[in-house]
Amino acid sequence: MDTSGAPERDPLGEDERGFIAGRDSFYIASVSETGWPYIQHRGGPAGFLRVLGPHSLGFCDYRGNRQMITTGNVAGNDRVSLFLMDYPGRTRLKILGNLRVEDARTNPALVSQLSSVGERSQVERIFLIDVVSFDWNCPKYITPRFTATEVAEATQPLRDRIAALEARLKGLEPS
Repeated sequence: MDTSGAPERDPLGEDERGFIAGRDSFYIASVSETGWPYIQHRGGPAGFLRVLGPHSLGFCDYRGNRQMITTGNVAGNDRVSLFLMDYPGRTRLKILGNLRVEDARTNPALVSQLSSVGERSQVERIFLIDVVSFDWNCPKYITPRFTATEVAEATQPLRDRIAALEARLKGLEPS
């Protein structure tokens, strides 16, 4: 296979940037010293995983369960894989990269860039990912799943109609 002229790394384009900005969660995989994979779910408001450039992503790490398994794993092997899902749209994006962990206390500008005002005091670490490659996967076996908010939005017109019909029926009842 001739790879001459191929880029050394895949830059994130507009499709990837938009998809990443719309996610409210993702999975991150790292590898332990003993070679065992570890997968962790990360969640937050849509867009908490930020595209910082064509080859870089970042997000804040907050006070939590204090296990710090991913942080410990990348101290020995900085390679990670991110798995981003859009279940309703049956779309997934895999990202491979190298993760660097920074102390939030020494990087206030990055904390400001990657978090909202109300969260800044809770940020302990900043995760910065140097993107090496990414791949969009086939949607064939992605089962659509919906958040409670998405279900509520989709069913709101039905609930409104039921309320209106119930009000009409109540007005037709004999006193």
